[in-house]
Amino acid sequence: MKTRTLLGTTAALMISTTAAMAEGETVGFAQIGSESGWRAAETALTKQQAEERGIDLRFSDAQQKQENQIAAIRSFIAQGIDAILLAPVVATGWDSVLEEAQEAEIPVVLLDRQVDSSDELYLTAVGSNLVHEGEVAGEWLVNAVGDQECRIVELQGTTGSTPAIDRKTGFENVIAGHDNMEIVRSQTGDFTRAQGKEVMESFLQAENGGKDICALYAHNDDMAVGAIQAIREAGLAPGKDILIVSIDGVPDIFKAMADGEANATVELTPNMAGPAFDALEAYWADGTAPEKFIQTESRLFTQDDDPMGEYETRKGLGY
Repeated sequence: MKTRTLLGTTAALMISTTAAMAEGETVGFAQIGSESGWRAAETALTKQQAEERGIDLRFSDAQQKQENQIAAIRSFIAQGIDAILLAPVVATGWDSVLEEAQEAEIPVVLLDRQVDSSDELYLTAVGSNLVHEGEVAGEWLVNAVGDQECRIVELQGTTGSTPAIDRKTGFENVIAGHDNMEIVRSQTGDFTRAQGKEVMESFLQAENGGKDICALYAHNDDMAVGAIQAIREAGLAPGKDILIVSIDGVPDIFKAMADGEANATVELTPNMAGPAFDALEAYWADGTAPEKFIQTESRLFTQDDDPMGEYETRKGLGY
């Protein structure tokens, strides 16, 4: 599968010069929900991109339920809109509704997550290489601990979602070659701060009050932020007694890094809509079919990368 890399958050936020082509078009956005700061930023930037391009955006919040997303897509089809953006809550179970959209000749663009359906059922998918994100996180931890024995606890994302599956796979691929590193506990925190805190509390209790834990790997920053609170309340120093690496690049994780309470994050840009609208504009203009996967960049940030500056830059982006 061919990919195209979008270099940098700043470049990704630029509006296409072909934006005028989209004026008057109506696009439905079936969003997962608002389970994390990153998700809220994706929603805000999608609405911003649509407004700047003159697109009428019809928004639906599925509250993390697939049945709500499927109902929203069917509603969009009934309205006869021009395109659909879908951030799928899970990977499976989309064939029927995607076939309905195809029969109605409405192109579907996937945002930030993949589905197990045939790629003939959607126009393109915009997202990062989720396995690579997990690998970047794993490589950072390998370098951080060296030969030290490291018992790792893992906060997984929503069960069945592609980020949870792929970020776990990438991380495990890296640490598999290091006998001193082992994931001793792994449980879903459903990508939320509240669940991240609750599950981390159970990890701490099960692992000698946290004294037997070397590191936490969280599939997103929001769960990591919740876990940081649990670690602090247990009388340990997050970022020191327990190393913390997570994924997304939301403002609060940079604040935690600036405070020494988190160690590293792998950025996932929330601007998936810009590349998606670019692809749709070209398709509407002359039927140009985009590549099936448009890849965004996955950048590692640590405490050495001016985390407070990154926090100040990002805090107004809708997180």
